[in-house]
Amino acid sequence: MDDDSSDSSAPLSATRVGVDVGGTFTDVLTIDDDRVQVRKIPTSDPQHDAVVAGVGALDVPSDATVVHGTTIATNALLERRGARTALITTEGFRDVAVIGRQNRPDLYDLQPSRPEPLVPQDLRHEITERIGADGEVIVPLDEITTHYLVDTLRGQGVESIAVVTLFSYRNATHEARIAEILRDRLPEVPVTVSHEILPEYREYERMATTIVNASVRPAVERYLNKLSVALGERPIRIMQSNGGTIDLSTAAEQAARLALSGPAAGVVGALGVARPALETEHPSLLTLDMGGTSTDVALCEGAVPRTTEHEIAGQPLRLPSVDIQTVGAGGGSIARVDTGGSLRVGPESAGAEPGPVCYGRGGTKPTVTDAHLVLGRLHPDYILGGDDTLSVDADAAEEAVGRLADRLDLSVEEAALGILRIADATMERALRRVSVERGHDPRGYALTPFGGAGPLHAASLAEALGTDRVFVPPTPGALSALGLLVADVTYDTARALLRPAADLMNDPRPLEGALVDGWKEVQSVLEREALQIEAEVDARYKGQSYELSVPLPVEEVGPASESSLLPRAVRDATEEFHERHRSRYGHADTDEPVEIVALRVRGRIPTAPPDLPTEPETDAPLEKAVLERRPVWFDADGPVETTAYAREDLHHGHAFEGPAIVHQYDTTVTVPPGWHVRVDALRCLQMTRDET
Repeated sequence: MDDDSSDSSAPLSATRVGVDVGGTFTDVLTIDDDRVQVRKIPTSDPQHDAVVAGVGALDVPSDATVVHGTTIATNALLERRGARTALITTEGFRDVAVIGRQNRPDLYDLQPSRPEPLVPQDLRHEITERIGADGEVIVPLDEITTHYLVDTLRGQGVESIAVVTLFSYRNATHEARIAEILRDRLPEVPVTVSHEILPEYREYERMATTIVNASVRPAVERYLNKLSVALGERPIRIMQSNGGTIDLSTAAEQAARLALSGPAAGVVGALGVARPALETEHPSLLTLDMGGTSTDVALCEGAVPRTTEHEIAGQPLRLPSVDIQTVGAGGGSIARVDTGGSLRVGPESAGAEPGPVCYGRGGTKPTVTDAHLVLGRLHPDYILGGDDTLSVDADAAEEAVGRLADRLDLSVEEAALGILRIADATMERALRRVSVERGHDPRGYALTPFGGAGPLHAASLAEALGTDRVFVPPTPGALSALGLLVADVTYDTARALLRPAADLMNDPRPLEGALVDGWKEVQSVLEREALQIEAEVDARYKGQSYELSVPLPVEEVGPASESSLLPRAVRDATEEFHERHRSRYGHADTDEPVEIVALRVRGRIPTAPPDLPTEPETDAPLEKAVLERRPVWFDADGPVETTAYAREDLHHGHAFEGPAIVHQYDTTVTVPPGWHVRVDALRCLQMTRDET
């Protein structure tokens, strides 16, 4: 990437445009002069066509900064459309990528299947060299064999190369030399080196992450280059999985960091709106991001939840990311009857093309969206504000659901209710995984729905979880795009330590060296005066195979860090580890030795969040917001006469009770009987329900 807009130090425009690519629509949003502009453009192939069209549809300056959440890396992994990738590793270890941890995702599956490796056997190459666990050279690198290997790789037509040698996190000289030879003799082929992307222990996770990066890197580089050209002189930032943005160059080189680009933005956006709306700096939220293909959920206790362990398409990614659970339930999820005669919904999706049957783009299989139309929750005249670009055919939806109903010997409405209940059950399990299974009572959290379909399901999911509060942002269908405007510029790096905490208290020099190295790497990527540095450590009890991340309270992180501060910082981190272990697992042993596995350094350039428009209480009568009254099915008891409101005509101070439907450009909100709605100063919908 050689475009000036990718430079971390390049000035960014005060006006920012958030562009989030989803499976069905690309959402574009900007806030300027107390005005929110939102556009939903059908997602295109290539994606940048929809991005350019969406930005062009807004009234923004020509130098407005574009902050972009993309699914390019995700799709390349899910669809196995990555580059033809070769692996170079230590002799005797080429099959680590396939052997993995020998985990069994389905314990009782008698015929388990594994996804095909991203690097086939003929492209996995070994090299003679060996670094020991202490970082000492055991077998020198055979450079002659390395040069011969270059000719082999050229003959195999590889498009990307991953280099992963044993214990390179202790001593990277062999990896660095192999990469130097490859980059010199194969300058057109990108090379990903494990010590540059993940200098941590656990050879399988390090190898898998490096391979993933190598596999998706060419596609991401091509896309970002085309996007840069298409957007001209506009500065561009790219959303990472960790909830922060980065420049084009770093995003292209470390493409694996973009695997959860879009979902991460939604969580950031939810917190960005919740803080002023709920009048607290530390809102407790359960987020529900339901799009056309999938649903992402997260639990937030005042901050973006983060993890270093994630899996996508069967591949472990040990990179910092927002802690999200994803399930195959979306507006485009296809309903079908399986061979046993049971109704199934998802994970297959109609996507953007052909889409739900009602969109008239060639879809023939009923979806969740079609079910909502059949039940009267959606209305053809109000989807996308009745925009002519999307013609909605309710009769086609009813015919499709009707064919499914005939196979189940049900009425059309009963089949549609069944579709929604199954989709809800899938999402409820995900919400329980991030709450109940981790010791959190969901009743203490506000369910925050967004995405095009989230507000349609929020009330029923809240009832299933036992929570009595739903908080609907002003533009839920484009909240991920809003999150892109709120996100800070960030960069994370890690260093392996693998030392007892007691040893580091006595001799903090290894920790000090890791801090300095991490600080220098972060500053080399984020060259700004406003740079803020934070540190944390991965800690565990001796003998454990898993870690918890805890803050490392160092006053100054960087070359000026004083060794005298570090023993106290390690002691404080150890005490915090005991508390977090007790909170997470229900027990802690303060007498057990604690091991510091890795140091993580995070650089952050704070982004001034846009001022969300507020308004005084209205004196306009609520009746002006009424669109119509129509029958809507909420349960099997039959249709209920329901008031439909226009969200744009609901203002601060308005209040009403369910049953109600709220239509707006980017989504539809379902308010079942027993629920109450109040509109606050930010024009959020604060929903509460009767105590039962």
